[in-house]
Amino acid sequence: MPIMPPDRIPRPPATDRDILTGIDPWTSPSFSLRNRLGRVAWTLCESTLFRLSPRPFHALRSALLRLFGARIAAGVHVYPGVHVWAPWNLSMDTGASIGERAIIYNLARIEIGERAVISQGAHLCAGTHDYHRADHALIARPIHIGARAWICTEAFVGPGVSVPPGTVLGARGVLMRSPTEPWAVYAGNPARRVGSRTMQP
Repeated sequence: MPIMPPDRIPRPPATDRDILTGIDPWTSPSFSLRNRLGRVAWTLCESTLFRLSPRPFHALRSALLRLFGARIAAGVHVYPGVHVWAPWNLSMDTGASIGERAIIYNLARIEIGERAVISQGAHLCAGTHDYHRADHALIARPIHIGARAWICTEAFVGPGVSVPPGTVLGARGVLMRSPTEPWAVYAGNPARRVGSRTMQP
């Protein structure tokens, strides 16, 4: 998980009942028993029915994600090589897609907007740690990917980042802060604006 500067480290939301507080993470689990059992069940499903399903069977994979609590709209494409940490923390709007080998590390909720594209090998990471605390406290922050945004191959989006509609994050780019301008192109590590995006008919 990424390291965040201490002045930008948020605390886990009070409503996140799955993250345990007041524990020693070196000797105790960081997540509730409910969360851990859910992930065991999902891992069994993901490694068999989900992973082994033929590539065109998007409806089957969507149904499996819904079975485990994901909010999946119509026309969504999730490929069999995708890794989703917690389906119940995933929301995908109409026509959104996630490519092979993408990692959806959703300790907190990850929302992917209408017709947004998460390309092969991209990593959406909704968790980090407070490295200034002796207990190395776990921190989870939601990620929002706006409509028609494109997170390109092997790009990385960090915890708490909100990607505006139409944004492009170039291959292997790293976003640790939320961009302010929609329909812009970002690249590099850390990602910086390198251009604008104009939709053609």
